[in-house]
This record gives sequence, structure tokens and C-alpha cells, in this order.
Amino acid sequence: MKVALIGATGFVGAPLLQEFISRGHEVVAIARNIEKIPSDNDLIIARQADVLNTEEVAKAVAGVDAVVSAYNPGWTNPDIYDEYLRGAASIQSGVKQAGVKRFLVIGGAGSLEVAPGLQLIDTPEFPEEYKAGAGAARKYQGEIKAESELDWTYLSPAIEMHPGTSGKRTAAYRTSLDTPVFNENGRSIISVEDLSVAVVDEIENPKHINERFTVAY
Repeated sequence: MKVALIGATGFVGAPLLQEFISRGHEVVAIARNIEKIPSDNDLIIARQADVLNTEEVAKAVAGVDAVVSAYNPGWTNPDIYDEYLRGAASIQSGVKQAGVKRFLVIGGAGSLEVAPGLQLIDTPEFPEEYKAGAGAARKYQGEIKAESELDWTYLSPAIEMHPGTSGKRTAAYRTSLDTPVFNENGRSIISVEDLSVAVVDEIENPKHINERFTVAY
């Protein structure tokens, strides 16, 4: 397949790029700074684009079989809430403008239900420093449900996914829809490498068209 990956140099995007090419897929790697994109592999096509510019997005993703968005304006960005929502809407519009049907968004875990009617972001334990970004991802997760032209998927990672979470690829994970997957110790956890496995698995063999799902060990 030929896949466009938005945010190809980020914490999620970089290992995801490697997962795609390791399976032989051609990847249009999209970022603001393409100098960080590996240039030693014929399967990688680097393209620069500003996600806030819908025309640039449409031009960058034209001609691919699927678009995967790992867009994140940065957790330390003081305008992360508004910028994430503007970027997410621009990406979605650009994908449609380019005529690509398959669209997968890597969102957040904050909108997962940890109890009936209670989302993770609304619990007292949720870190204050992540609320703005998680709140934007939750809002967009609600908005994308109204999308009728695209074959979309919204993937929420496990509650714990950060450098050092496990740091390795096992290709083993479990899935759920709107509630977290917990292990025997009551933790919802996954490495970014295994999140990448789940993303590519879903692109290769779609099981969650027009719905959200989550993955963890």
C-alpha cells in the first residue's frame, strides 16, 4: 500500500513510520521539518506541509490508499487546545479534498470510559498538565463521529504510553472500543512500538471502520 503519515517525526509518528516500511509499505512522510525524516530508504517519500493549511494537506496526501494522522501540536504548546482542533479539522478536510477514503486518527485516551458515564479525563487523578490536549482530542473524537464521507477510525492508545513504558515491539495487544484494556495489575499500558503494530494491522485489515477502538496489553 501507499500510505500518508502526518506527524512522521513525532513520538508516535517516528516508530510508526518504521513499522510501515518494515512491512513493505510505501510511506509519504509528512512533517513541518522534513530534515528529521530518514532519507536512506526508497519506501519513504518526505513531504513538507503545514497541517493548518488544508490545501497543503490535500496536495501532500493526494494519490495514497490511506492517511494516518499522528498529529500533535506539542504538549507544552500553550495553545494546544485550539491548535489541535484547527489542525484536526484541516487534516480531515484535506483528506476529503484529496479524494482519499481511508483515514485513521491516533487520538487520546482521555475520552475512554473508566466507569459508566465517567471518562478518564474527568477523574480527579487525571494530570492537570495534560487536560487541555486531552480535552481537545476528546472534542474531536466526538466530532469525527459525524463524518460520513470517509472510512475513518479513531484509535485511543492505552492510558500509559510514554518513553520507557516498555520500549519494545512484542506485536501482542488486546483491543476494546470505548473502555480501557487493563492488565492483571489494573494498568492500561502499551509501548509506542506496539501501538504502531496495531495501527498498521488496522490499515492492512480494517476491523474498526467508523468507530473508535483502543489497545493495551
